[in-house]
Amino acid sequence: MDVISGVLRLGRESEGPVDIEMQGGLIAAIRPATAPQRRRLAMPALANAHDHCRPLSPTSFGGADKPLELWLLRLAAIPALDPYLAAKAAFGRAARGGAASVMAHYTRFHTADPVEEARQVARAAAEVGVRATLAMFMRDRNPLVYGPSAPFLASLPQASQEALAGLAAPMPDPATQIARVEAIAAAVESPTFGVQFGPSGAQWCSDELLGAIAEASVRTGRRVHMHFLETRYQRDFADKHYPEGVAQRLETLGLLSDRLTLAHGVWARADELDRIARHGVTLATNPSSNLHLRSGVAPIGEAWKRGVKIALGVDASALDEDDDILREARLGHFLHAGWGFETQIPREDWLSAIVANGRRANGAPGAGALEVGEPADALVLDLDRLDRDAVLDTSPLDYLFARATAAHIDALYVAGRCIVAQGQPTGIDLPAVETVLRAQVRERMASRASFLEAWGAVPAAMAMHFGCC
Repeated sequence: MDVISGVLRLGRESEGPVDIEMQGGLIAAIRPATAPQRRRLAMPALANAHDHCRPLSPTSFGGADKPLELWLLRLAAIPALDPYLAAKAAFGRAARGGAASVMAHYTRFHTADPVEEARQVARAAAEVGVRATLAMFMRDRNPLVYGPSAPFLASLPQASQEALAGLAAPMPDPATQIARVEAIAAAVESPTFGVQFGPSGAQWCSDELLGAIAEASVRTGRRVHMHFLETRYQRDFADKHYPEGVAQRLETLGLLSDRLTLAHGVWARADELDRIARHGVTLATNPSSNLHLRSGVAPIGEAWKRGVKIALGVDASALDEDDDILREARLGHFLHAGWGFETQIPREDWLSAIVANGRRANGAPGAGALEVGEPADALVLDLDRLDRDAVLDTSPLDYLFARATAAHIDALYVAGRCIVAQGQPTGIDLPAVETVLRAQVRERMASRASFLEAWGAVPAAMAMHFGCC
Protein backbone atom coordinates (compact mmCIF):
# COMPACT_ATOMS: atom_id res chain seq x y z
CA MET A 1 0.00 0.00 0.00
CA ASP A 2 1.37 3.43 -1.01
CA VAL A 3 0.89 6.47 1.21
CA ILE A 4 0.85 10.24 0.72
CA SER A 5 2.17 11.19 4.13
CA GLY A 6 1.48 14.18 6.31
CA VAL A 7 -0.64 16.39 4.06
CA LEU A 8 -3.43 18.84 4.70
CA ARG A 9 -6.50 18.26 2.55
CA LEU A 10 -7.72 21.39 0.79
CA GLY A 11 -10.91 22.52 2.52
CA ARG A 12 -10.26 20.16 5.44
CA GLU A 13 -7.25 21.88 6.95
CA SER A 14 -8.82 21.94 10.41
CA GLU A 15 -8.56 18.15 10.66
CA GLY A 16 -4.79 18.49 10.67
CA PRO A 17 -2.21 16.51 8.67
CA VAL A 18 -3.37 13.15 7.35
CA ASP A 19 -1.92 10.13 5.62
CA ILE A 20 -3.76 9.16 2.43
CA GLU A 21 -3.41 5.41 1.89
CA MET A 22 -3.76 4.15 -1.67
CA GLN A 23 -4.33 0.65 -2.93
CA GLY A 24 -5.45 -0.74 -6.29
CA GLY A 25 -5.54 2.74 -7.80
CA LEU A 26 -8.06 3.98 -5.20
CA ILE A 27 -7.93 5.89 -1.94
CA ALA A 28 -8.18 3.09 0.62
CA ALA A 29 -8.06 5.09 3.85
CA ILE A 30 -7.43 8.56 5.26
CA ARG A 31 -5.96 8.64 8.75
CA PRO A 32 -4.31 11.17 11.07
CA ALA A 33 -0.69 11.54 10.05
CA THR A 34 1.72 9.31 11.92
CA ALA A 35 4.73 11.54 11.36
CA PRO A 36 3.87 15.03 10.07
CA GLN A 37 6.75 16.59 8.18
CA ARG A 38 6.92 19.85 6.25
CA ARG A 39 3.66 21.49 5.32
CA ARG A 40 2.09 20.07 2.18
CA LEU A 41 -1.36 20.64 0.71
CA ALA A 42 -3.25 17.89 -1.11
CA MET A 43 -6.00 18.71 -3.59
CA PRO A 44 -7.78 16.85 -6.37
CA ALA A 45 -5.57 16.51 -9.43
CA LEU A 46 -6.69 18.79 -12.24
CA ALA A 47 -8.17 17.67 -15.57
CA ASN A 48 -7.16 19.21 -18.90
CA ALA A 49 -10.39 18.90 -20.87
CA HIS A 50 -9.16 20.32 -24.19
CA ASP A 51 -5.68 20.00 -25.66
CA HIS A 52 -4.00 18.77 -28.83
CA CYS A 53 -0.88 16.77 -27.91
CA ARG A 54 1.36 19.17 -29.83
CA PRO A 55 5.08 18.38 -29.72
CA LEU A 56 6.35 21.94 -29.17
CA SER A 57 4.84 25.41 -28.95
CA PRO A 58 3.45 26.74 -32.26
CA THR A 59 5.15 30.05 -31.43
CA SER A 60 8.47 28.33 -32.13
CA PHE A 61 7.21 27.79 -35.67
CA GLY A 62 6.07 31.37 -36.27
CA GLY A 63 2.60 31.03 -34.79
CA ALA A 64 2.64 34.05 -32.48
CA ASP A 65 0.36 37.08 -32.81
CA LYS A 66 -2.08 35.49 -35.23
CA PRO A 67 -5.83 34.95 -35.13
CA LEU A 68 -6.93 31.32 -35.17
CA GLU A 69 -7.75 31.13 -38.87
CA LEU A 70 -4.26 32.25 -39.92
CA TRP A 71 -2.57 30.39 -37.06
CA LEU A 72 -4.09 27.09 -38.20
CA LEU A 73 -2.46 27.40 -41.61
CA ARG A 74 0.84 28.31 -39.98
CA LEU A 75 0.84 24.97 -38.15
CA ALA A 76 1.87 23.45 -41.48
CA ALA A 77 5.35 24.76 -40.63
CA ILE A 78 5.67 21.90 -38.12
CA PRO A 79 7.31 18.90 -39.84
CA ALA A 80 6.11 15.33 -39.45
CA LEU A 81 7.69 13.86 -36.32
CA ASP A 82 7.99 10.63 -34.36
CA PRO A 83 4.50 10.46 -32.77
CA TYR A 84 5.76 8.55 -29.73
CA LEU A 85 8.42 11.15 -29.00
CA ALA A 86 6.00 14.03 -29.62
CA ALA A 87 3.34 12.53 -27.33
CA LYS A 88 5.86 11.83 -24.56
CA ALA A 89 6.84 15.50 -24.58
CA ALA A 90 3.23 16.71 -24.63
CA PHE A 91 1.98 14.39 -21.90
CA GLY A 92 5.11 14.96 -19.84
CA ARG A 93 4.53 18.71 -19.86
CA ALA A 94 0.86 18.21 -18.99
CA ALA A 95 1.77 16.09 -15.97
CA ARG A 96 4.46 18.53 -14.87
CA GLY A 97 1.79 21.26 -15.01
CA GLY A 98 -0.58 19.37 -12.69
CA ALA A 99 -2.99 17.51 -15.00
CA ALA A 100 -3.83 13.91 -14.17
CA SER A 101 -6.30 13.57 -17.06
CA VAL A 102 -5.61 14.97 -20.52
CA MET A 103 -7.83 15.30 -23.60
CA ALA A 104 -5.73 15.13 -26.76
CA HIS A 105 -7.88 16.30 -29.67
CA TYR A 106 -5.59 14.78 -32.29
CA THR A 107 -5.78 17.01 -35.36
CA ARG A 108 -2.97 15.65 -37.51
CA PHE A 109 -1.35 12.31 -38.26
CA HIS A 110 2.46 12.25 -38.43
CA THR A 111 2.53 8.87 -40.19
CA ALA A 112 0.57 6.89 -42.76
CA ASP A 113 -0.70 4.33 -40.21
CA PRO A 114 -3.28 5.93 -37.87
CA VAL A 115 -3.79 2.80 -35.76
CA GLU A 116 -0.09 2.27 -35.11
CA GLU A 117 0.34 5.98 -34.46
CA ALA A 118 -2.41 5.85 -31.85
CA ARG A 119 -0.64 2.89 -30.24
CA GLN A 120 2.49 5.00 -29.92
CA VAL A 121 0.52 7.86 -28.37
CA ALA A 122 -1.06 5.44 -25.87
CA ARG A 123 2.38 4.00 -25.08
CA ALA A 124 3.69 7.50 -24.36
CA ALA A 125 0.75 8.30 -22.07
CA ALA A 126 1.29 5.07 -20.14
CA GLU A 127 4.97 5.82 -19.61
CA VAL A 128 4.20 9.32 -18.34
CA GLY A 129 1.34 7.94 -16.23
CA VAL A 130 -1.48 10.33 -17.16
CA ARG A 131 -5.03 9.28 -17.90
CA ALA A 132 -5.32 10.24 -21.56
CA THR A 133 -8.15 10.49 -24.05
CA LEU A 134 -7.64 10.68 -27.80
CA ALA A 135 -10.35 12.47 -29.80
CA MET A 136 -9.61 11.67 -33.43
CA PHE A 137 -10.08 14.61 -35.79
CA MET A 138 -12.93 14.31 -38.27
CA ARG A 139 -13.79 16.85 -40.97
CA ASP A 140 -14.91 16.96 -44.59
CA ARG A 141 -15.12 20.59 -45.74
CA ASN A 142 -13.53 24.06 -45.63
CA PRO A 143 -9.89 23.04 -45.07
CA LEU A 144 -8.42 26.51 -45.69
CA VAL A 145 -11.19 29.06 -45.09
CA TYR A 146 -14.86 28.88 -44.18
CA GLY A 147 -15.98 28.31 -47.72
CA PRO A 148 -14.58 26.99 -51.02
CA SER A 149 -10.80 26.85 -51.18
CA ALA A 150 -10.47 27.75 -54.87
CA PRO A 151 -11.22 31.51 -54.64
CA PHE A 152 -8.87 31.93 -51.71
CA LEU A 153 -6.08 30.00 -53.42
CA ALA A 154 -6.61 32.04 -56.58
CA SER A 155 -5.84 35.21 -54.62
CA LEU A 156 -2.33 33.91 -53.86
CA PRO A 157 0.84 33.76 -55.97
CA GLN A 158 1.49 30.42 -57.64
CA ALA A 159 4.14 29.36 -55.12
CA SER A 160 1.78 30.02 -52.22
CA GLN A 161 -1.02 28.13 -53.97
CA GLU A 162 1.24 25.12 -54.34
CA ALA A 163 2.41 25.34 -50.75
CA LEU A 164 -1.16 25.32 -49.39
CA ALA A 165 -2.71 22.91 -51.87
CA GLY A 166 -1.76 19.87 -49.84
CA LEU A 167 -3.75 21.19 -46.89
CA ALA A 168 -6.89 21.07 -49.01
CA ALA A 169 -6.71 17.34 -49.75
CA PRO A 170 -10.12 15.65 -49.46
CA MET A 171 -10.98 13.59 -46.39
CA PRO A 172 -12.61 10.14 -46.44
CA ASP A 173 -16.39 9.79 -46.38
CA PRO A 174 -18.20 9.77 -42.99
CA ALA A 175 -18.49 5.99 -42.75
CA THR A 176 -14.76 5.57 -43.35
CA GLN A 177 -13.87 8.21 -40.77
CA ILE A 178 -16.12 6.60 -38.15
CA ALA A 179 -14.68 3.17 -38.91
CA ARG A 180 -11.18 4.56 -38.44
CA VAL A 181 -12.04 5.87 -34.99
CA GLU A 182 -13.52 2.52 -34.01
CA ALA A 183 -10.46 0.66 -35.32
CA ILE A 184 -8.20 2.90 -33.28
CA ALA A 185 -10.36 2.41 -30.19
CA ALA A 186 -10.28 -1.37 -30.58
CA ALA A 187 -6.50 -1.27 -30.76
CA VAL A 188 -5.63 1.09 -27.92
CA GLU A 189 -8.37 1.58 -25.34
CA SER A 190 -7.58 0.63 -21.76
CA PRO A 191 -8.69 1.68 -18.26
CA THR A 192 -6.41 4.74 -18.52
CA PHE A 193 -6.61 5.50 -22.25
CA GLY A 194 -9.84 6.30 -24.07
CA VAL A 195 -10.89 7.25 -27.59
CA GLN A 196 -13.61 9.70 -28.63
CA PHE A 197 -15.06 10.99 -31.87
CA GLY A 198 -13.41 14.34 -32.59
CA PRO A 199 -15.30 16.39 -35.21
CA SER A 200 -13.25 19.53 -35.71
CA GLY A 201 -16.25 21.89 -35.61
CA ALA A 202 -19.45 22.73 -37.44
CA GLN A 203 -17.65 24.94 -39.96
CA TRP A 204 -15.36 22.02 -40.89
CA CYS A 205 -17.96 19.23 -40.82
CA SER A 206 -20.96 18.68 -43.07
CA ASP A 207 -24.36 17.82 -41.68
CA GLU A 208 -23.88 14.33 -43.11
CA LEU A 209 -20.70 13.81 -41.10
CA LEU A 210 -22.07 15.31 -37.87
CA GLY A 211 -25.27 13.29 -38.17
CA ALA A 212 -23.31 10.09 -38.72
CA ILE A 213 -21.16 10.83 -35.67
CA ALA A 214 -24.28 11.46 -33.58
CA GLU A 215 -25.73 8.10 -34.65
CA ALA A 216 -22.46 6.31 -33.90
CA SER A 217 -22.29 7.96 -30.47
CA VAL A 218 -25.81 6.79 -29.63
CA ARG A 219 -25.06 3.29 -30.90
CA THR A 220 -21.75 2.85 -29.09
CA GLY A 221 -21.98 5.22 -26.15
CA ARG A 222 -18.71 6.80 -27.28
CA ARG A 223 -18.25 10.43 -26.31
CA VAL A 224 -17.80 13.29 -28.81
CA HIS A 225 -15.41 16.23 -28.51
CA MET A 226 -15.53 19.23 -30.87
CA HIS A 227 -14.76 22.94 -31.22
CA PHE A 228 -17.65 25.39 -30.97
CA LEU A 229 -17.88 29.08 -31.90
CA GLU A 230 -14.27 29.84 -31.07
CA THR A 231 -13.92 33.00 -33.18
CA ARG A 232 -16.02 35.84 -34.56
CA TYR A 233 -15.53 34.40 -38.05
CA GLN A 234 -16.98 31.07 -36.95
CA ARG A 235 -19.88 33.06 -35.50
CA ASP A 236 -20.39 34.72 -38.89
CA PHE A 237 -20.27 31.35 -40.67
CA ALA A 238 -22.79 29.87 -38.25
CA ASP A 239 -25.20 32.78 -38.63
CA LYS A 240 -25.06 32.50 -42.41
CA HIS A 241 -25.33 28.73 -42.75
CA TYR A 242 -27.59 27.86 -39.80
CA PRO A 243 -30.40 30.44 -39.80
CA GLU A 244 -32.21 28.50 -37.08
CA GLY A 245 -29.04 28.64 -34.93
CA VAL A 246 -25.99 26.39 -34.89
CA ALA A 247 -26.87 24.86 -31.51
CA GLN A 248 -30.34 24.04 -32.76
CA ARG A 249 -28.83 22.44 -35.88
CA LEU A 250 -26.59 20.29 -33.68
CA GLU A 251 -29.68 19.37 -31.67
CA THR A 252 -31.59 18.45 -34.83
CA LEU A 253 -28.67 16.29 -35.97
CA GLY A 254 -28.81 14.44 -32.62
CA LEU A 255 -25.39 15.62 -31.46
CA LEU A 256 -26.40 17.50 -28.31
CA SER A 257 -26.27 15.10 -25.36
CA ASP A 258 -24.43 14.54 -22.12
CA ARG A 259 -21.84 12.63 -24.16
CA LEU A 260 -20.74 15.82 -25.94
CA THR A 261 -17.97 18.24 -24.98
CA LEU A 262 -17.76 21.58 -26.77
CA ALA A 263 -14.49 23.51 -26.60
CA HIS A 264 -14.26 27.31 -26.39
CA GLY A 265 -17.78 28.70 -26.97
CA VAL A 266 -16.30 32.21 -26.97
CA TRP A 267 -19.02 33.58 -29.24
CA ALA A 268 -21.93 31.53 -27.91
CA ARG A 269 -25.16 33.41 -27.26
CA ALA A 270 -27.58 33.10 -24.37
CA ASP A 271 -30.08 30.93 -26.24
CA GLU A 272 -27.28 28.60 -27.34
CA LEU A 273 -26.00 28.30 -23.77
CA ASP A 274 -29.53 27.48 -22.61
CA ARG A 275 -29.83 24.79 -25.25
CA ILE A 276 -26.55 23.07 -24.46
CA ALA A 277 -27.34 23.29 -20.74
CA ARG A 278 -30.67 21.49 -21.28
CA HIS A 279 -28.87 18.60 -22.94
CA GLY A 280 -26.15 18.27 -20.29
CA VAL A 281 -23.36 19.22 -22.71
CA THR A 282 -19.96 20.08 -21.19
CA LEU A 283 -18.28 23.33 -22.23
CA ALA A 284 -14.47 23.25 -21.96
CA THR A 285 -13.15 26.79 -21.67
CA ASN A 286 -9.60 27.74 -22.65
CA PRO A 287 -8.83 31.23 -21.30
CA SER A 288 -5.18 31.58 -22.32
CA SER A 289 -5.64 30.11 -25.78
CA ASN A 290 -8.56 32.45 -26.41
CA LEU A 291 -6.29 35.38 -25.54
CA HIS A 292 -3.24 34.15 -27.46
CA LEU A 293 -5.31 33.70 -30.63
CA ARG A 294 -7.34 36.91 -30.30
CA SER A 295 -10.56 34.95 -30.05
CA GLY A 296 -12.00 36.85 -27.08
CA VAL A 297 -13.23 36.12 -23.57
CA ALA A 298 -15.85 33.39 -23.35
CA PRO A 299 -19.18 34.06 -21.57
CA ILE A 300 -18.44 31.50 -18.89
CA GLY A 301 -20.20 33.47 -16.16
CA GLU A 302 -23.38 33.43 -18.23
CA ALA A 303 -22.91 29.75 -19.04
CA TRP A 304 -22.46 28.97 -15.34
CA LYS A 305 -25.57 30.94 -14.41
CA ARG A 306 -27.56 29.01 -17.01
CA GLY A 307 -26.43 25.63 -15.70
CA VAL A 308 -23.83 24.66 -18.29
CA LYS A 309 -21.27 22.13 -17.07
CA ILE A 310 -17.91 23.94 -17.20
CA ALA A 311 -14.55 22.24 -17.65
CA LEU A 312 -11.10 23.70 -18.28
CA GLY A 313 -8.53 23.12 -21.04
CA VAL A 314 -5.01 24.35 -21.69
CA ASP A 315 -5.37 23.91 -25.48
CA ALA A 316 -1.56 23.73 -25.94
CA SER A 317 -1.49 27.50 -25.33
CA ALA A 318 -1.22 28.15 -21.60
CA LEU A 319 -0.52 31.75 -20.64
CA ASP A 320 3.24 31.21 -20.58
CA GLU A 321 3.14 28.29 -23.05
CA ASP A 322 4.24 25.94 -20.28
CA ASP A 323 1.14 23.71 -19.90
CA ASP A 324 0.63 25.01 -16.36
CA ILE A 325 -2.97 24.12 -15.63
CA LEU A 326 -2.75 25.49 -12.08
CA ARG A 327 -2.18 28.97 -13.50
CA GLU A 328 -4.87 28.32 -16.10
CA ALA A 329 -7.38 27.48 -13.37
CA ARG A 330 -6.55 30.73 -11.60
CA LEU A 331 -6.81 32.80 -14.78
CA GLY A 332 -10.17 31.24 -15.61
CA HIS A 333 -11.53 32.15 -12.22
CA PHE A 334 -10.12 35.69 -12.38
CA LEU A 335 -11.91 36.25 -15.69
CA HIS A 336 -15.25 34.74 -14.76
CA ALA A 337 -15.73 34.92 -10.97
CA GLY A 338 -17.59 38.24 -11.09
CA TRP A 339 -16.77 41.91 -10.52
CA GLY A 340 -16.81 44.06 -7.40
CA PHE A 341 -18.89 42.64 -4.59
CA GLU A 342 -20.72 40.31 -6.94
CA THR A 343 -19.43 36.73 -6.84
CA GLN A 344 -20.71 34.84 -9.83
CA ILE A 345 -18.61 31.70 -9.38
CA PRO A 346 -17.27 30.91 -5.88
CA ARG A 347 -13.73 29.59 -5.80
CA GLU A 348 -14.61 26.27 -4.23
CA ASP A 349 -17.37 25.68 -6.78
CA TRP A 350 -15.09 26.58 -9.69
CA LEU A 351 -12.41 24.15 -8.54
CA SER A 352 -14.78 21.25 -7.93
CA ALA A 353 -16.52 21.88 -11.28
CA ILE A 354 -13.42 21.94 -13.47
CA VAL A 355 -12.15 18.77 -11.80
CA ALA A 356 -15.39 16.77 -11.86
CA ASN A 357 -16.63 17.99 -15.26
CA GLY A 358 -13.19 17.67 -16.81
CA ARG A 359 -12.81 14.09 -15.65
CA ARG A 360 -16.26 13.22 -16.90
CA ALA A 361 -15.67 14.88 -20.26
CA ASN A 362 -12.42 12.96 -20.64
CA GLY A 363 -13.98 9.66 -19.58
CA ALA A 364 -11.87 9.44 -16.42
CA PRO A 365 -13.46 7.61 -13.46
CA GLY A 366 -14.69 9.26 -10.28
CA ALA A 367 -15.44 12.86 -9.38
CA GLY A 368 -11.89 13.66 -8.33
CA ALA A 369 -12.59 14.16 -4.64
CA LEU A 370 -9.97 13.14 -2.09
CA GLU A 371 -12.25 10.68 -0.36
CA VAL A 372 -12.11 6.98 0.42
CA GLY A 373 -13.16 4.92 -2.60
CA GLU A 374 -12.31 7.63 -5.13
CA PRO A 375 -9.49 7.21 -7.68
CA ALA A 376 -6.14 8.03 -6.08
CA ASP A 377 -5.47 11.10 -8.25
CA ALA A 378 -3.98 13.82 -6.08
CA LEU A 379 -1.98 16.99 -6.60
CA VAL A 380 0.31 17.83 -3.68
CA LEU A 381 1.60 21.39 -3.30
CA ASP A 382 4.47 22.63 -1.14
CA LEU A 383 2.53 24.77 1.33
CA ASP A 384 5.68 26.23 2.86
CA ARG A 385 6.61 27.67 -0.52
CA LEU A 386 3.03 28.65 -1.35
CA ASP A 387 2.65 30.50 1.98
CA ARG A 388 6.05 32.07 1.52
CA ASP A 389 5.66 34.83 4.13
CA ALA A 390 4.00 32.75 6.89
CA VAL A 391 2.55 35.83 8.57
CA LEU A 392 -1.02 34.82 9.41
CA ASP A 393 -2.96 31.58 9.56
CA THR A 394 -4.50 32.31 6.17
CA SER A 395 -6.62 29.81 4.24
CA PRO A 396 -4.54 27.83 1.73
CA LEU A 397 -7.36 28.50 -0.74
CA ASP A 398 -6.32 32.16 -0.75
CA TYR A 399 -2.77 31.26 -1.71
CA LEU A 400 -3.93 28.68 -4.24
CA PHE A 401 -5.99 31.25 -6.18
CA ALA A 402 -3.52 34.09 -5.69
CA ARG A 403 -0.21 32.54 -6.71
CA ALA A 404 -0.15 28.77 -7.25
CA THR A 405 1.73 27.56 -10.32
CA ALA A 406 3.47 24.40 -11.40
CA ALA A 407 6.53 25.65 -9.48
CA HIS A 408 4.68 24.86 -6.25
CA ILE A 409 3.91 21.23 -7.16
CA ASP A 410 5.53 18.76 -4.80
CA ALA A 411 4.02 15.63 -6.36
CA LEU A 412 1.27 14.39 -8.66
CA TYR A 413 -0.34 11.00 -8.13
CA VAL A 414 -2.47 9.18 -10.71
CA ALA A 415 -4.15 5.91 -9.75
CA GLY A 416 -1.85 5.81 -6.75
CA ARG A 417 1.33 6.15 -8.79
CA CYS A 418 3.57 9.16 -8.22
CA ILE A 419 4.06 10.48 -11.76
CA VAL A 420 5.64 13.86 -10.86
CA ALA A 421 8.15 14.51 -8.11
CA GLN A 422 10.46 17.47 -7.50
CA GLY A 423 9.11 19.28 -10.53
CA GLN A 424 9.64 16.57 -13.14
CA PRO A 425 7.81 13.47 -14.41
CA THR A 426 9.06 10.27 -12.83
CA GLY A 427 8.26 7.90 -15.70
CA ILE A 428 10.28 9.72 -18.37
CA ASP A 429 13.26 12.04 -18.55
CA LEU A 430 11.34 15.03 -19.94
CA PRO A 431 14.36 17.32 -20.52
CA ALA A 432 16.09 14.53 -22.44
CA VAL A 433 12.93 13.81 -24.46
CA GLU A 434 12.59 17.46 -25.41
CA THR A 435 16.27 17.67 -26.33
CA VAL A 436 15.92 14.76 -28.76
CA LEU A 437 12.62 16.11 -30.08
CA ARG A 438 14.06 19.55 -30.76
CA ALA A 439 16.98 17.99 -32.60
CA GLN A 440 14.54 15.98 -34.73
CA VAL A 441 12.49 19.11 -35.47
CA ARG A 442 15.56 21.08 -36.57
CA GLU A 443 16.71 18.21 -38.75
CA ARG A 444 13.32 17.95 -40.47
CA MET A 445 12.61 21.65 -40.95
CA ALA A 446 14.18 21.41 -44.39
CA SER A 447 11.03 19.57 -45.47
CA ARG A 448 9.06 22.77 -44.76
CA ALA A 449 11.36 25.12 -46.68
CA SER A 450 9.04 25.64 -49.65
CA PHE A 451 6.09 26.30 -47.35
CA LEU A 452 8.03 28.88 -45.36
CA GLU A 453 9.30 30.59 -48.51
CA ALA A 454 5.77 30.86 -49.87
CA TRP A 455 4.20 32.05 -46.61
CA GLY A 456 4.76 35.78 -47.12
CA ALA A 457 1.63 36.38 -49.20
CA VAL A 458 -0.69 34.31 -47.01
CA PRO A 459 -1.40 36.66 -44.05
CA ALA A 460 -2.60 39.57 -46.20
CA ALA A 461 -4.70 37.28 -48.39
CA MET A 462 -6.28 35.70 -45.32
CA ALA A 463 -7.06 39.10 -43.83
CA MET A 464 -8.66 40.23 -47.09
CA HIS A 465 -10.71 37.05 -47.27
CA PHE A 466 -12.17 37.71 -43.84
CA GLY A 467 -12.87 41.33 -44.68
CA CYS A 468 -10.07 43.01 -42.85
CA CYS A 469 -7.33 45.57 -43.67
